[in-house]
Amino acid sequence: MQIAEIMTSKIEWISPDTTLQDAARKMRDLDIGSLTVMENGELLGMVTDRDICCRAVANGRDTARMKVREIMSKDVTTCFSDQDIADAAHLMEGKHIRRLAVLNRDRKTVGFLSVDDLACYSHDLAGEVLEAACRTAH
Repeated sequence: MQIAEIMTSKIEWISPDTTLQDAARKMRDLDIGSLTVMENGELLGMVTDRDICCRAVANGRDTARMKVREIMSKDVTTCFSDQDIADAAHLMEGKHIRRLAVLNRDRKTVGFLSVDDLACYSHDLAGEVLEAACRTAH
């Protein structure tokens, strides 16, 4: 089965110049834990609720002024929408990550694949990814 069949195709994104406070509000309002950072249709990075907490709030930074570009993860791991789901799961497992940006063959961002998406398809694959992520957390 291809990634396109289970990925989340609605991309919630923000500009790199968005304040962390506004990014956090958007995550809260949408009940999500991460946002894609894009500019002129180009994927620049990703910011998570954990990034905001650990890289800004815990360090006493002013989230009303600090910009997403200052803390976002710039090295976003990607896969292609026509790849096999198992390949994506093994990539996530090997890199100890919970999300992949999904691109089409023109390298345009078309969605995201999360461990939650994997769990809806296969508990075994999702379990392998989560076990790998937990190994790096401890």
